[in-house]
Amino acid sequence: MEMELGSPVGYSQSGQQRRLRIGSVHSRTVRAMATIPDQHGRRIIITGSNSGTGREAARRLAAAGADVTMAVRSVEKGEDARSAILAESPSATIAVRQLDLADLASVRAFADALLTDGTPVDVLVNNAGVMFPPKRILTADGFELQFGTNFLGPFALTNLLMPLLLRGDSPRVATMSSLAASFGSIRFHDLQWAQSWSSARAYAQSKLADLLMGQHLARLATERGLPLMSTIAHPGYTRTNLQQAGRSLGREKPVSGSGIDRPRPWNQAVEQGTEPLLFAAVGRGAQNGVYYGPNGFLGLTGPTTVASVPRAARGTDLAASLWSVAERLTGTSFHTD
Repeated sequence: MEMELGSPVGYSQSGQQRRLRIGSVHSRTVRAMATIPDQHGRRIIITGSNSGTGREAARRLAAAGADVTMAVRSVEKGEDARSAILAESPSATIAVRQLDLADLASVRAFADALLTDGTPVDVLVNNAGVMFPPKRILTADGFELQFGTNFLGPFALTNLLMPLLLRGDSPRVATMSSLAASFGSIRFHDLQWAQSWSSARAYAQSKLADLLMGQHLARLATERGLPLMSTIAHPGYTRTNLQQAGRSLGREKPVSGSGIDRPRPWNQAVEQGTEPLLFAAVGRGAQNGVYYGPNGFLGLTGPTTVASVPRAARGTDLAASLWSVAERLTGTSFHTD
């Protein structure tokens, strides 16, 4: 039995119906490689969509009829990805636009162009990210690269595009976090890691910040009675080029693969690893403020289910405090008009 992504009945990999209890939340798994609901007439923006989970999301959403905007740092790589998707789905509607989340001027230029065009946005998928650079690198605005690219850039983009999102049909913002969020903490005293920089810990902070952003955006939408839904996802341990690309930053030659490109019992292909993000973005059963990820051992692999929010994200007023700081750092705020 094939089912649509987010239908009310879920199946484990064996095909047997079941219900999971995670904390106080009842949920059902989403069958692997589920069908995407029809997306004709919906405009979806996906950041970082020239490779990895972003490209897979663009491929499947375009095939389902969405008007997809691939927001990418390298237009050349974006066009290559677009051509590959069109070869598979010739009738797909896909545009490529330049966006560098490590540069707030680029974020504003991207948003301004869309605002000038005026076409509503139905879904914003905050997928792009950078992981484990070999040294402390700063963005164009002086932020630690991972915090700036993974969190502050998407934060500013979400705020700037809010007027278009609120004009969309059942608008949604889906933000990619990571299992690494469980090991993160928000270092308000040194968000940019000017002291004792650690690539892994800075990455964990940035992905925890993404989770907190998604949660607080959901809270704001509810408090203000807005139709907007904010969801969060993580891909488990998915085989992409994210680690290799990050480790190659600042080097004359790219580093060799880290081994994640080889199938292992604890990792999964990008097709399945993208499903939590797809469910968060367009799943019919997705809920505001809920976190989605694989249901297997330690959340590394498996069909999509509700993920347990890590203890690091449960601090009292933590998300609101981070949101306030991010507003100041980016010069953007949550406006509904």
